[in-house]
Amino acid sequence: MNLLGIGSRIKHAEYGLGVVTNVTSKHYWVTFIENGLETIDIDSEFEVIESVEDEVDTVSFFEVESTLRSILKQWSDVSEIIPIADKWKGGNLILEPKDTNLASKEIPIDSFFHKIVMVRDRIRVMEQKINSSSLDDQDKVDLQQYITRIYGSLTTFNVLFKIKEQQFVGSRSK
Repeated sequence: MNLLGIGSRIKHAEYGLGVVTNVTSKHYWVTFIENGLETIDIDSEFEVIESVEDEVDTVSFFEVESTLRSILKQWSDVSEIIPIADKWKGGNLILEPKDTNLASKEIPIDSFFHKIVMVRDRIRVMEQKINSSSLDDQDKVDLQQYITRIYGSLTTFNVLFKIKEQQFVGSRSK
C-alpha cells in the first residue's frame, strides 16, 4: 500500500468527504467537510477519490523528540530534574555524633537529595552498560541482582522524592 500524500482526497464511511492534511507513521490527519479535523488509522477503510503522490515524512517531530529523549535517558549519565518532596525543600539534615564533645554536621537537605539522585542515575547507567556488555547471561543476571539489592538498600531515601515513580525500587516479594 502506498501512502497518500498531503492533499489527497478521500471519502470515509463515517466522516464523509475530506482532504489529507498531515501524515504520521500510523495516522492520516484528514479535514472533513462536515466533521472537521479527524485522525484516522492509515490502514482504516476509506475510498480514495484523488491520490496525491508526494514524498511523505511519516515520522513526526514529536516522535523523533520522544525517541531521542528515551535514548538519552537510557544511555546518558545526564540526569533529569527530579523534584524533592515539598516538605523537605529548604530543610537541613543534621548529623549528631553520640560523643557530645564532637560537633554536629548540618547539610542542606536539597544538596543531600541531589547526591542521592546522582547515585541513582549512575547506578542506572551501570545497569545499562552491564546489560549491553558482552558478559554471558549468567554474569549479567548475577550483577543485576546486586544492582537490585543496591536499589533496595536505598529505598530508605524514598521519603525525599516528590514523585513516587522516581523512587528506588528493590526486589518485590511475589
